[in-house]
Amino acid sequence: MATVHEKLITAVAGAAAEGPRNKVTIVGVGQVGMACAVSILLRELADEMALVDVMEDKLKGEMMDLLHGSLFLKTPKIVADKDYAVTANSRIVVVTAGVRQQEGESRLNLVQRNVNIFKHIIPQIVKYSPNCILIVVSNPVDILTYVTWKLSGLPKHRVIGSGCNLDSARFRYLMAEKLGIHASSFQGWILGEHGDSSVPVWSGANVAGVNLQKLNPDIGTDKDQENWKDTHKMVVDSAYEVIRLKGYTNWAIGLSVADLTESLVKNLSRIHPVSTMVKGMYGINDEVYLSLPCILNNTGVNSVVNMTLTDEEVAKLKKSAETLWGIQKDLKDL
Repeated sequence: MATVHEKLITAVAGAAAEGPRNKVTIVGVGQVGMACAVSILLRELADEMALVDVMEDKLKGEMMDLLHGSLFLKTPKIVADKDYAVTANSRIVVVTAGVRQQEGESRLNLVQRNVNIFKHIIPQIVKYSPNCILIVVSNPVDILTYVTWKLSGLPKHRVIGSGCNLDSARFRYLMAEKLGIHASSFQGWILGEHGDSSVPVWSGANVAGVNLQKLNPDIGTDKDQENWKDTHKMVVDSAYEVIRLKGYTNWAIGLSVADLTESLVKNLSRIHPVSTMVKGMYGINDEVYLSLPCILNNTGVNSVVNMTLTDEEVAKLKKSAETLWGIQKDLKDL
């Protein structure tokens, strides 16, 4: 006797549908991982999403919770497992796993604790998705992106750190707020390390092509009577402040990662300040990952924009590189 399914539906195509073209995997289903997942789902960027974590109950619960919202999403398949086989054929893999930054702890203090976790994660990802683009989000992001590049064996353009995409977003929001305009209408860049030694490019800060340094030559310096320099200090302090208030940061970084994912998946060639391998640029001779303005499309980091930085900005960028190399050179088991 025919089933309800057989009575209802007549097959036309003989073969099953082909596999996903825009599969996105999120490694780590903590606050940051789930904010990335939801942001990517709501922007309709994936035709399949895979979640991976070692905590099986949490993992299954998050998957079920998302699946119960399927009616409101345009991603037909959401899967989860602690076995990395579930991630097979991912186009983008977002790595958020690792131990979380504690209140008052610098990003750089986290590093060796997270390196040991990455030694398990990264080879598994590459085994099942050898053609993927990796976006590293875990902190300290620049060093862990370098670690990921080393462990993965992937070409450098396919290993990207979320880097200063969020720092620059915070900068643009805070500057725009002061000027009474929308964040997208203020153009400004934070480069270098995602963290305490990041470099604000005051020489390029502009609104509608009007360079703020031309209006106030002292902007961003100690001599500036308007104290615009405080805005960068607020950018550096903002993660610590949010962690102090709510225990972690997640929404802004989730939105930031979805923005990067869109540029990669849709081949947009948009420019983002993300962490990339900078050896040979701006007089940096060590293998470090730092944020520079990168053109992102379906190849990953397609190219880097050579910004016309001041001597002081270049010096700060080099110092940022030295800070990171000082830690990287002592990392064990890479």
